[in-house]
Amino acid sequence: MNIDERFMAEALKEAREAASEKEIPIGAVIVSRGRVIGRGHNMTERLNDPTAHAEMIALTAATSALGGKYLEDCCLYVTVEPCPMCAAALNWAHISRIVYAAPDPKRGYSLFSPSLLHPKTEVSICESMTEECGRLVSDFFKSVR
Repeated sequence: MNIDERFMAEALKEAREAASEKEIPIGAVIVSRGRVIGRGHNMTERLNDPTAHAEMIALTAATSALGGKYLEDCCLYVTVEPCPMCAAALNWAHISRIVYAAPDPKRGYSLFSPSLLHPKTEVSICESMTEECGRLVSDFFKSVR
């Protein structure tokens, strides 16, 4: 298991936690210098807050852990491609790198041009976990429809 898979597995744990709470199963962790400094999963139903996405929860935890609003030299691992709201927040945080597993062809940030991300942010896809992370979300929606 490479480093991206290791941290994506942590994000997947968060996604499964969201599923157990009947939330859309998306999870995220933010890593700095090889350790998780922020984690989160969707909490929009629990908090009655449309902004309580996994990335936003992890972002708040990470900036709190670092004591500042910038996440330079940090990497976000998230099970599904960030939405435009989360991408814009990550832009403001100057996150260095984003790794996601499953693309979101209906609501992902990549639908927008120019990119909503900071120009220096690198993006990678953890293809080895795309199917597993994508299936978790599609199974969730099948169960609620």
